[in-house]
Amino acid sequence: MDSDAAVPEGMRPDARETWPSHDLIESWLGDSMYDFQLRPGEDVSLDHDDAEAVEAARRFRDVLGRYGSGVTVVTALSGGEPVGMTCQSFSSVSLNPPLVLFIPARTSRAWPMIQRSGKFCVNFLASGQEDLSNTMASKGIDKFADVSWRPAPATGSPLLEGTVGFVDCRIHAVHEAGDHYVVIGQVLDLAVGEAEKPLLYYTGRYHTTD
Repeated sequence: MDSDAAVPEGMRPDARETWPSHDLIESWLGDSMYDFQLRPGEDVSLDHDDAEAVEAARRFRDVLGRYGSGVTVVTALSGGEPVGMTCQSFSSVSLNPPLVLFIPARTSRAWPMIQRSGKFCVNFLASGQEDLSNTMASKGIDKFADVSWRPAPATGSPLLEGTVGFVDCRIHAVHEAGDHYVVIGQVLDLAVGEAEKPLLYYTGRYHTTD
């Protein structure tokens, strides 16, 4: 594929030359200890010789960090064992049929296990569940060691206690999108949780509605 064909419509032809590298963006957003491309609460510093690239990466983070969102944990049962990942990139898609999406990184360790199960539950975290979010974003630990959960009604995926709500889904479609996947789920069941205030993520830190 030639370079011109790879530039999306509406983007400047020289965008590829001015865009920060993938490695540089990754160094800003997280490290190998975390399975979350936008690790909540992390203050990231850059040590890079290319001042223009550093500035571009800062602008990328700062602008996108102004888009506040909720924080979810996507769970599944794989081989009879619970698996989960913290995910900020979640959205509703369609009412008829009821569809939602989340966007795991290609490097995610949890996503292949979720994909094999063919189903998942998206847990909407509540204010005060910051530690749970960080635990589910971590690698190399037993994420469910001290976590209370029960099987979700439709899929049996882990339904976490204390959330503001959940959607229980089967995988409807998976699309490649650069260094991520766009995962579409068909909602089989959903409910509002007991908690009232959501856990939010904005400008690199946790917030709530207060």
